[in-house]
Amino acid sequence: MAIDLVVGTQTTVRVPGSSANLGPGFDTLGLALGIYDTVTVEVTSSGLEIEIYGEGADDLPRDGSHLVVRAIHAGLAAAGVQAPGLRVRCENTIPQSRGLGSSAAAAAAGVVAANALAGKPLNNDQLVQLASTFEGHPDNAAASVLGGAVVSWTDIPVDGHSQPTYRAVGIGVHPDIRATALVPNFHASTHAVRKVLPEQVTHLDARFNVSRVAVMTVALQHHPELLLEGTRDRLHQPYRADVLPVTAEWVNRLRNRGYAAYLSGAGPTCMVLHTQPIDERVLDAAREDGLRVIELPVAGPVEAS
Repeated sequence: MAIDLVVGTQTTVRVPGSSANLGPGFDTLGLALGIYDTVTVEVTSSGLEIEIYGEGADDLPRDGSHLVVRAIHAGLAAAGVQAPGLRVRCENTIPQSRGLGSSAAAAAAGVVAANALAGKPLNNDQLVQLASTFEGHPDNAAASVLGGAVVSWTDIPVDGHSQPTYRAVGIGVHPDIRATALVPNFHASTHAVRKVLPEQVTHLDARFNVSRVAVMTVALQHHPELLLEGTRDRLHQPYRADVLPVTAEWVNRLRNRGYAAYLSGAGPTCMVLHTQPIDERVLDAAREDGLRVIELPVAGPVEAS
């Protein structure tokens, strides 16, 4: 039987956004970014109260279907506790549905908040598993939980019915690496953008991406001069270019100038990893094109207090 939490128990979670794939690492590589949502959760005597400020305030639900709330309940169940009621306050700065890990951050915030309310019985592997279940892949969620860069993978059960196991391990990030996001003013549906991907790829393209993922892990840790080569991809970005033409144009423009640009997650954000400042004239051109320019450090893990 689940244990009831004490009314008035409270926690505040600060969760970073993230960038997934990093070019070739489809559903595998992720990077936590210094843009944060803050979620405060308090146990109440009954009911559910939700306040939302910032990004998504006009669109996100204020009932039990809210992703943070669903993740809180999943985390509480995993920890063996329950709350008679909840008050949830979300202060969002991560742009919604832009390829910056907003949904993964919401899931991570919810399970981490639940774990904190319960006295932190769950370890990072369990938190990654719980948060990734909402996403169906662990790259963004693992980055938000663990911070830094992550290599993640999914174990699919052979019976075809059991829950997949989501795993991740953190890798070091060279201290000179930072990120700049060029964020369009429109959303992208991960599901819709995935639909354009082919069911089969050539052996040549698969081999190409395997090699570039290996290069990328080395580039992130020790050799940032290899970021341009390490962000090359043949498995998903070429197919998404037709449905994300603005992003594809900017990825190509930046790469032609020698910048390690790529489609962040399912887009539509164009992300650049770099060690030297990007030419301000390039950024001004992006702004004139209607893109929001956000300079982002690599972030540490989610924090709960």
